[in-house]
Amino acid sequence: MTPDLMKAGAKIREEHAKIVATRPASGGASYGRVVTGELDLAHGAILYLDDITVSFDGFKALNALSLSISAGELRCIIGPNGAGKTTMMDVITGKTRPDAGKAFFGSTIDLLRLRENDIASIGIGRKFQKPTVFEQLSVFENLELALKADRGVRSSMLFRLTGTQLDRIGEMLTLIHLKDSAQRVAGLLSHGQKQWLEIGMLLMQDPKLLLLDEPVAGMTDEETERTAELFLSLEGNHSLVVVEHDMKFIGELTQGKASKKVTVLHEGSVLAEGSLADVQANDKVVEVYLGR
Repeated sequence: MTPDLMKAGAKIREEHAKIVATRPASGGASYGRVVTGELDLAHGAILYLDDITVSFDGFKALNALSLSISAGELRCIIGPNGAGKTTMMDVITGKTRPDAGKAFFGSTIDLLRLRENDIASIGIGRKFQKPTVFEQLSVFENLELALKADRGVRSSMLFRLTGTQLDRIGEMLTLIHLKDSAQRVAGLLSHGQKQWLEIGMLLMQDPKLLLLDEPVAGMTDEETERTAELFLSLEGNHSLVVVEHDMKFIGELTQGKASKKVTVLHEGSVLAEGSLADVQANDKVVEVYLGR
């Protein structure tokens, strides 16, 4: 990467960090910049939400929502529009402060005390529906910028990749099916490839928990299948929360694993939870979501 490109990328990251750090939090919850301990997975849960309630002008987007995600689990979350899926992720990542409830990362880290950038730094990554990549840079350069490193302007000017970092980027290119497109400008990628690149950029930060909002929306059938393969390969080493409407994709993620949970949200609460077969056979789920 040229010094000019590194400098431009560093400035973008710095400005984004300033915006996030100074953005006021919604709701009345207080928060600080101190992480309350290291990530503790002794009890098996990486994410714990308890009675989370969020109201907007009297409308309860979340209504006493309780949810637990195990370390290394791949959890699929479905539900009709307005069920509270996006608000739930907003709470987890610090974008929205709840009116009531608790949210913990592991057993000791109180997410409601942290800002958005702090939450990202402790190992929670979020992918929005629309892919966000540096379209003027190559695929390789996007992954390079995403490396965990000091990204001040001066540091970026002097930055040189180590052999270990080069290997890490190479492995990521293979994992996200973009090895043959490493030097291609990101803006020229297909929609699905941009989705993969953004996922790769998140993974370069080595997150413990990934929140993925409709990751296969707009993908071709082949891209959807490859994305399912990618997520299944991450399961165990990372915890994944996949919010989706594509039931075929959910089926691919849960195929042959009756123990894998699917959570159905409705009106801000958990309507049903269990295997895909269980929730598909649930009369309430059929009535409010599946429409059969």
